[in-house]
Amino acid sequence: MNNVFVYCEIEGTTVKDVSLELLTKGRKLADTLGVELECIIAGNGLAGVEKQVMKYGVDKVHVFDAEGLFPYTSNPHTALVVKLFKEEKPQICLLGATVIGRDLGPRVSSALFSGLTADCTELEIGDFDMNVRNAEGKMEKKHYEQQLYQIRPAFGGNIVATIVNPEHRPQMATVREGVMKKEVLDENYKGQVVNHDVAKYVPETEYVVKVLDRHVEKAKHNLKGAPIVVAGGYGMGSKEGFDMLFELAKELHAEVGASRAAVDAGFCDHDRQIGQTGVTVRPKVYIACGISGQIQHIAGMQESGIIISVNSDENAPINTIADYVINGTVEEVVPKLIKYYKKNNK
Repeated sequence: MNNVFVYCEIEGTTVKDVSLELLTKGRKLADTLGVELECIIAGNGLAGVEKQVMKYGVDKVHVFDAEGLFPYTSNPHTALVVKLFKEEKPQICLLGATVIGRDLGPRVSSALFSGLTADCTELEIGDFDMNVRNAEGKMEKKHYEQQLYQIRPAFGGNIVATIVNPEHRPQMATVREGVMKKEVLDENYKGQVVNHDVAKYVPETEYVVKVLDRHVEKAKHNLKGAPIVVAGGYGMGSKEGFDMLFELAKELHAEVGASRAAVDAGFCDHDRQIGQTGVTVRPKVYIACGISGQIQHIAGMQESGIIISVNSDENAPINTIADYVINGTVEEVVPKLIKYYKKNNK
C-alpha cells in the first residue's frame, strides 16, 4: 500500500533498459518517501525474470505470465494493471515514454481517475501549497507533503513546468529512455516475487486482439550508447553541412546527432534527433556544432560528461552549460578538427 510502482516493458523475456532506468529512479523516490519499490512484469515464459530487476532494489515483483500477454496488446495489460492498482493502491507509477507506455499510461490513468504527466525530464519529491475552497466556500491554503514533482519542458520548450497531482492517486509519469541513469543497487538484493493468477485479473473477453506477425527493425546507429556524439543544429546550414559532421564522426569513431531545428529543416534524419522530442544521450564527449541550445535540446544531452560547443554566437544558451566553447563558424572550425584528427589518428 502507498508504494512506488514501475511497469516494466519486455522484449521476449528481457526487461528493456528504459524500465531498468525507471527502477533506479523509483528506488530513490521510494527511499525518500520511506516506502517500498514494486514492479509489474507481464508476458509469457517469464520464469526467473525477477533476477533481471531485483538487483535494482525492487522489494516486490508482480509477475503475470500467460500466453496472451506477449506481444503487448492494450486490453489485457490495462485490465491487469488497473485491478492490481485497485488492490495495492500505489502512490506513484512510472512508465517508459515508449509506444507501449504512451498507450497503457493514459488508459490506466483514465480508468483510475488519476493524473498523468508525459515525457518528464526529472522527478523529485517535495511539498506543495495550494489554495482550495473549504466547506464554507472560502479560499484557504492547504499544505500537501511529499508530492511527486513531475518536471518537463512546456510551451515548445520555452519554460520548464513542475506538475503536481495532490488529490488523486497514483501519481503517474512517463519518462523517455536515457533520461534516467541505470544503476545496479546490489547484485544480491532480495525481494519478494508474487506470481499472479492471470485469469483473475484478465477476463477472456479482453483478448480480442491477436498479433499475427511482428517485424522489428534493427537500429541504424547506436546514438544512445555512443561514447562520443557529434551533433549539429540549424547553424550547419544545409544537408551538405552535415556531411562534414559525418566525416568528423568517422575520425572520432562517434555517432552523429541533430537538433530539432536541423531535422525540421531536412538537414538530418529524424531518428538522429536529440532532445525532448527525440532521444536522450549521455556520452563521455558531446560536440555541439551550430546548436543554439533551446531547453528541449538541452534536456536530451545535459548529462553528457564533457560538452564542447562550436558556435559563432558567444552568447548562445548552450555555451552556459558547455565545458569548452570554440567561438567561430562551423565552416571554419569543423574542417580544422577533421584535418587534425586525420593527421593524428593512427
